[in-house]
Amino acid sequence: MAVDHYENFPVASLLLPARLRPAVRDLYAFARGADDIADEGDAPAPARLERLEAWRAAVRDLGAGRPIRAPLSDGDRAIFARLGDTVVRHRLPVQPLLDLLSAFIQDLSVTRYADEPALLDYCRRSANPVGRLMLHLFGRTDPADLAQSDALCTGLQRVNFCQDVALDQAKGRCYIPLDCLERHGLDPAALDARCADPAAPPSDAWRDAVREQAGQARRALLAGSPLAWRLPGRIGLELRLVVHGGLRVLEKLAAGGYDPWRNRPILGRADAFLLCWRAFCTPRPRAASAPGSSESVER
Repeated sequence: MAVDHYENFPVASLLLPARLRPAVRDLYAFARGADDIADEGDAPAPARLERLEAWRAAVRDLGAGRPIRAPLSDGDRAIFARLGDTVVRHRLPVQPLLDLLSAFIQDLSVTRYADEPALLDYCRRSANPVGRLMLHLFGRTDPADLAQSDALCTGLQRVNFCQDVALDQAKGRCYIPLDCLERHGLDPAALDARCADPAAPPSDAWRDAVREQAGQARRALLAGSPLAWRLPGRIGLELRLVVHGGLRVLEKLAAGGYDPWRNRPILGRADAFLLCWRAFCTPRPRAASAPGSSESVER
């Protein structure tokens, strides 16, 4: 599995067929590279935007089947040379790549989300394209597969949001919708105060807001989980590991009192054995019993 922002992207896993591993690596290099343009280094926002717009023009060139005319660095051209071969060889659509870029471009200027629809629209472009590209590689693109893949990817993205509340706030971002904060009596200005003293115990209101977001993540994961039990062979096993990984992070978040500032939930070596056991031996997880439920997956 990948690390950092793309820890839920299956990168050349041994569970994937060998013939698909180069394609997954090429797609990851694109996604990782674009995300780094938006988030890493000290380039000013206009320079980041200019480079991402060049990448967007390059993807459009790939989709039109013409030589790339966008101004790219040598390193970027190497990424696109491999990506172009993968797109042609596997007949991949370019719209998911464009959706990813639109989300990274949005990251340059948007740091707050007003409500649930706004956050879900971001997930639709920042997370769901990854699953859709993977399904295209495996030739599984019927509407039910795509819809459940979208739910899984959105769920995994929201798990990451819950896991990384403190890290995101340190970057000036918050993926807890503002209307959720208001429901729990938190003024948006509290974001800055919470970031200024991350070592302080969070209030009950903050814990409740994180608990609500964790419940949304869990429901999305469970809504998409039938796909992991329906797909055959190694890709099904890969997805079951991913589903149980996301659910395990949420279990640890709950065990830590919904306090990701001081108890950021991460998966360790011991969790790997548990996840393998669950992926092989347990049936599909049950849906949450109620909104915001923290009920654990079946053991």
